[in-house]
Amino acid sequence: QVQLVESGGGLVQAGVSLRLSCAASTRTFSTYAMGWFRQAPGKEREFVATVGWSGSATYYADSVQGRFTISRDNAQNTVYLQMNSLKPEGTAVYYCAAVLGFPGGCYSESQFRYWGQGTQVTVSS
Repeated sequence: QVQLVESGGGLVQAGVSLRLSCAASTRTFSTYAMGWFRQAPGKEREFVATVGWSGSATYYADSVQGRFTISRDNAQNTVYLQMNSLKPEGTAVYYCAAVLGFPGGCYSESQFRYWGQGTQVTVSS
């Protein structure tokens, strides 16, 4: 069982940056693909970004490409999501997720087995 704990959410103005963190409780963190998803009010949860085992392989949703950066620190069992130039439509609960395997990352929500409790990000205009 892997526990994921997100942090770093908050209320910010449009245009600013925010960094989310997700700490994982596993000794084999480096063998898990990690992902970030988000769910806006009244909408389904959607993929945001994923990172593979070493951190070199990343993949982003078109809506965040060029503004968000996913990274990981395997020594700290932590994955990050750096969010720049935030927009009001980025208001959502952001979830961290983990799946064993998938060295190149994974963008399929159904593949992820472990999920954090989510952290709220609210972007005001």
